[in-house]
Amino acid sequence: MFNQGVRSYRELPVRYSEFGACHRDEPSGSLEGLKRTRAFVQDDAHVFCMESQLEHEVGRFCELLRAVYADLGFSLITVALATRPAQRAGADAVWDRSEASLAAAAHAAGVQFHFQEGEGAFYGPKLEFQLADSRGRKWQCGTIQLDFVMPERLGAHFVNDENVRDTPVMVHHAVLGSMERFIAILLEHYEGWLPVWLAPEQIMVASISDAYAPYAMRVVQKLDDAGLRVVADCRAERLERKIIDARGLQIPLMIVVGARDERDGTVSIRKRNGDQLTLPLDEAVKSLLHEAGLPES
Repeated sequence: MFNQGVRSYRELPVRYSEFGACHRDEPSGSLEGLKRTRAFVQDDAHVFCMESQLEHEVGRFCELLRAVYADLGFSLITVALATRPAQRAGADAVWDRSEASLAAAAHAAGVQFHFQEGEGAFYGPKLEFQLADSRGRKWQCGTIQLDFVMPERLGAHFVNDENVRDTPVMVHHAVLGSMERFIAILLEHYEGWLPVWLAPEQIMVASISDAYAPYAMRVVQKLDDAGLRVVADCRAERLERKIIDARGLQIPLMIVVGARDERDGTVSIRKRNGDQLTLPLDEAVKSLLHEAGLPES
């Protein structure tokens, strides 16, 4: 893709990204739910840039990674700089340059790291970002790799500011790594109780009895129109059973409606910690949008 046409230094950096399907012939004994699979999806990106742009690109990635991890609830991150492996492509002088460039860019981005000797990719050094979950377990997820080797092998060139053909540097990076594995990490980190903004189903609306099912469905429609992910439980079951089932599905918020709610146009919100709050429906929608991190429509 990069080689389609003549590239100018003015176009760089050129950034590509994809959610790419990957397949590995893993031994059956090593498979472990979503944590290790034979097929997975990777949030992969490749950046073609000039060597003078490396510091900015590494800094940009580190800023993105910090923001994403913070939003997902991970604050403790350790970083390793993985250096040249025994089996590698490229001359030692190229590796000296790429390792020094990555270390300098990491320092400029405010990243403190330790060295992991011999653990780099065959084409270049990398920074590996390790998360700590709520149980103190560490997971290696994000990576950024400098590649001075493959662009030359693939014949990638651009015309520099002196009107001479030059070879770009390629930066490989992923924020999450395997999407399936990261979902497993999130589920274990939160013990299945995902934050409201992230939960696939955010709110369960339950009627106290069949008589209030029509009002429950009006509440569901109101919340759905506001952009919230909501499901209804209007079964002919006792309220206690509906509450137990909602907790079993690990839906973070529950709304219960009965005679008083239908009469007054209110809803009763129940949170996971047992807190309860009764609000007029319109106020409840605003409160729930805030809880889910969504703007008011």
